[in-house]
Amino acid sequence: MSLKKALTKLKPGSRSNPASDDEGLASPKANGNASPRTGIFGRASGDFSRNSVDQKLVDPLSPADSRTSLDQSKSDTRRGSGIFHRSTDSPTRKASLNHHRTGSNSHGTHSPIRAVKEKLRIGAGDSSSGDDGPLNRDGEPMSRNQLRKHEKQAQQEERKKDNLEKDKEIERRRKEMEAQADKELTPEQKAKYGIIPPNSYAGEWKHEPRLNIFDFTTKDVGKEVVFRARIHHLRKMSSKFVFFVFRQQIATIQGILVEHADVSKYMLYWAEHLEAETVVLIKGVLQEPQSKQGEVTGATIHHVEVAVHELHVEAAVTEHLPFTVHEAEVTQAEVDEELAKADHKEGQHRVKIADRTRLSNRVIDLRTTTSHGIFRIQSGICHFFRLQLDSEGFIEIHSPKLQGGATESGASVFKVEYFGRGAFLAQSPQLAKQMCISADFGRVYEIGAVFRAENSNTYRHLTEYTGLDLEMAIDEHYHEVLRVLDRTFKAIFTGIYERHREDIEIVKRQFPHEDLVWLDQTPIIPFAEAIRMLNESGWKNEDGNPLDENEDMGTRDEVQLGRVIKQKLGTDYYVLDKFPVNARPFYAMPDPNNPTVTNSFDIFLRGQEILSGGQRIHDASMLLDNMKRLKIDPQSMEEYIQGFQWGAPPHGGGGIGLERILMLLLNLGNIRHASLFPRDPKSLPEKAVIKQLRHPEASTMHPPWEGQDRAAAGMEFQPIERLIANYGDATNTSWLEPRTEIWRDEYTGAAVGFVPQDGFGITVGDPLCHPSQYLKTMTGYLKYIRKERNLKPLWLLVGSEAEEVLATKFNWRTFSVVAEQRVDPAHNPALNDSDIQRKIRHAEKEGVKITDYALGSPPPEDMKKKIDARVEDWLKNRKGRQVHLTNIHPWQDEEHRQYHIAQTPDGTIVAFVAMAQLSPEHGWQVKYSLDFPNAPSGSIEHVVTHALKVVAQGGAETVTFGGGASSKFTPGHNVKGTRVKVLSRAYHAIATELKLTNKTEFREKLGATDDPSYICYPPHGLGPLAIKAILNFFEDDE
Repeated sequence: MSLKKALTKLKPGSRSNPASDDEGLASPKANGNASPRTGIFGRASGDFSRNSVDQKLVDPLSPADSRTSLDQSKSDTRRGSGIFHRSTDSPTRKASLNHHRTGSNSHGTHSPIRAVKEKLRIGAGDSSSGDDGPLNRDGEPMSRNQLRKHEKQAQQEERKKDNLEKDKEIERRRKEMEAQADKELTPEQKAKYGIIPPNSYAGEWKHEPRLNIFDFTTKDVGKEVVFRARIHHLRKMSSKFVFFVFRQQIATIQGILVEHADVSKYMLYWAEHLEAETVVLIKGVLQEPQSKQGEVTGATIHHVEVAVHELHVEAAVTEHLPFTVHEAEVTQAEVDEELAKADHKEGQHRVKIADRTRLSNRVIDLRTTTSHGIFRIQSGICHFFRLQLDSEGFIEIHSPKLQGGATESGASVFKVEYFGRGAFLAQSPQLAKQMCISADFGRVYEIGAVFRAENSNTYRHLTEYTGLDLEMAIDEHYHEVLRVLDRTFKAIFTGIYERHREDIEIVKRQFPHEDLVWLDQTPIIPFAEAIRMLNESGWKNEDGNPLDENEDMGTRDEVQLGRVIKQKLGTDYYVLDKFPVNARPFYAMPDPNNPTVTNSFDIFLRGQEILSGGQRIHDASMLLDNMKRLKIDPQSMEEYIQGFQWGAPPHGGGGIGLERILMLLLNLGNIRHASLFPRDPKSLPEKAVIKQLRHPEASTMHPPWEGQDRAAAGMEFQPIERLIANYGDATNTSWLEPRTEIWRDEYTGAAVGFVPQDGFGITVGDPLCHPSQYLKTMTGYLKYIRKERNLKPLWLLVGSEAEEVLATKFNWRTFSVVAEQRVDPAHNPALNDSDIQRKIRHAEKEGVKITDYALGSPPPEDMKKKIDARVEDWLKNRKGRQVHLTNIHPWQDEEHRQYHIAQTPDGTIVAFVAMAQLSPEHGWQVKYSLDFPNAPSGSIEHVVTHALKVVAQGGAETVTFGGGASSKFTPGHNVKGTRVKVLSRAYHAIATELKLTNKTEFREKLGATDDPSYICYPPHGLGPLAIKAILNFFEDDE
């Protein structure tokens, strides 16, 4: 209920003002009593006051009045997905519409939920049909609420029936077309399309030329061409006409498939159902565009298009794509342009794929024209680096990356095991380069991997990057090194802009920027002078003080200096010389005239360093003195020192970060875009530990049919109840409700429960499988829910691991206003709380005794009947909003339930707790905690603390009381900027007004902690229809 209210008020456009200050807090009744509130989303509120129920998600999420049994007639046994009813695992189930709640209308109540529903036109037009209308189960005319729900059930059943009919029709049509094609087409017509078997590349070699579409021009019109490409995009125009956009790397061309001659209607039907990103082999004829404009605007090749005559699949897409390359090509400018249109509608615009989602699905992102452009330019940088240095008399070397000691002092290193002893990954080729100069190589360079174990999660740092390093002997002045480097950089810049202009323009679509500006005479500015320039411009350090000429600059200082120099000197490229001693490593040669500075320099691009270099100390005695001063153990670098003790000429060099220069050249904003498969401190996440399962035979990692076909072996899926006990949390227990449909992964048996609601497929809770299987399971489920059920997915109340997958792999937006409220039963503060202990002693004094029924050993039938009767008493005694008896299922899944019953000496049941066993990770759930009428004070405290003690003795480390509202709005992923501020302020106001975050005293004394749950939705936003679906999903009586 709480988040339902929150959603009601958070939704833009629903501006219904409350009729009174108390609106939304409680619905006043004739007797003056206010309705008690349930917890967030109707889950456990943790209230253990008299006559309260711990209402779990399983109950209000699945009210009997809104239940619909399944009309799931999917007899489809195709691999990869399955859909089954929870209780029968049967593809068919009869509809039952006779479950309705009798509740009463409170016409005088002003409800914010009702206001939003009126705004969204939910239930509009409902009216009571009087005595001639349908009757409820008590034989009385239905109330307006019951009539509305009755009508809604009928509509849901009708929609479900329509969807099933559509699915059947599509499948029937496909089989019919295949059968007709097989019968009617000639062998020549059949050969025009189809799937090429994977092992077809060792037969007859026809030497048929495969062309590059980038080379097609108007001179080729009328020419037959054969080429391989991906389907970038396709659009069916009619039953006889399909548009394609084919892609080869950075080039795209329009293709037209029209029914004619040997191109049959069956070929068109087959082609229009191909997936984007499929690799196809096309044979066709080039023609002039048939459009009114006279050119193709939706492809990079404008003046020709291909009339497709043959089309064969070489590599099919067999897994659902989180996004297509066509979607990834959308730019921020295009999104802004669409949003600015007067006829723009919410949720109906293209979305720019977030960086995190791109990087989490790197292979797809690398297919984009932008990525191709970036890495073509990266290749060009290396090419021109080699070309220039080769022309200057350098030779290329390849140094080892496994070393016995740290390469540089002060930098973190990755330690690895090397045959039982320690070794390190090279931080740079510095030592090897200098040893080559000592070996009289004269001039050397290297392009190779560099490793830095620095926990820097910034836009400009990587833990593994590619270094472009050089070292050379010096004749007279260390600026000889600087001049070589300067010529090399200018050769790179000139070569890139001359040879890769088209790539640069492609990259500019996603990353707008101006071309680099550099001068013929590169400015060489002493470090101290640069600091003075900054200070004179009014710049201050982070503490508000002028910068020190003897201390190194920070990143923000460097960027500001770049702005100052661009303004004064008109260049993006410059050199800072004579760095202070304390800003350089131990091997930097000091200036002979000023021992506080060194013969070292940095080269900058757009205000950030791209190279660090200078003259090295080549005298062994001076080197040892420096090491001693900096407390570096010479024995750790014995081999290095020995090279100088044997005599080494004066020399210097520098190191360039390839990804850094590429990022700055193209203004990529994040160095990860410049790395093929970027490595940073968050890369290579630790794999989830596979814990001992409660039911090993119901594993999804090793399903019972492992190694064989499940259907052929006649084996059933793992029971959903056992999957909950293996992998589930409190939210997953709601999947046992009749209205929930269960999708199953054909290979693993992994499960996802969902409820079809107003055109949406709403899921609560994580997938039931091992976390390492989340991505594959979610991919299969989302493909099923969209393609086969034609529903829009919403995913509510998921944990952090599932949220991470939805956000990073599927670009979903996420936020949290809800948390599971968990306690450690083994360290229960309530055991030492004087007030709670006083209440428990009172209950004991009244003779209250607790009877335990261990896991899998439910109470006998006579005890069950007594408890059912007391539940009836509890329901009758409640005031305000009613929860129907069918919402409380104490005897559901008894295999995983533990019961604790409090009785007085005369046998009267006064309190009842049902504990639900969850996964080993999540422990237990206080499923129901009922304090019955006329129970002695302290009874509920007594039985709850006792239940916690019992599960603690069994080794449980955590117990959840269900969900509750968080104290603040917490953005997850892909929700940022103004949206966060608005939602955060709105949620704070709602939480304060509705007292959503008021914990009960009892729960506080149990030491409950919040474990955030997330609301997740696709990138087009949480529009009015989605909110309407959620409101109906969590609907209760008003």
